[in-house]
Amino acid sequence: MAAVGLAAFALLVMARTLTPDSRGYGTHEQLGLAACGFARLTGVKCPTCGATTAWAHTVRGELPAALAANVGGTVLCGLAMIGTLWAFVSAATGRWLIGRPTAKGLLILGSAWLSVTLLDWAQRLASG
Repeated sequence: MAAVGLAAFALLVMARTLTPDSRGYGTHEQLGLAACGFARLTGVKCPTCGATTAWAHTVRGELPAALAANVGGTVLCGLAMIGTLWAFVSAATGRWLIGRPTAKGLLILGSAWLSVTLLDWAQRLASG
């Protein structure tokens, strides 16, 4: 659990080192990653466009800007924050805080996140 906590914490620290792109997407390019191929090929932003920007805003407490960039990314960053704390406390105490994760619970959580991400994308597509 300590390794899980450290991995999630590392992602949060990395997000904090990035400057949120003023366009609301493209922050990942500061990591040397390419621009979104889906958007380049279709002219339409993909469901995760803006997620890294959302993380960069969320770790700064800028929730309105994070939600405007990508709701799913904001939710995922929030889950990473909670998960980091949960993993560290579980590791430090030697017992599961709240409860042991189950496949069913993780599937429900992942499905809820995916639903939020896709609904946000549909809303962004509809508003042009």
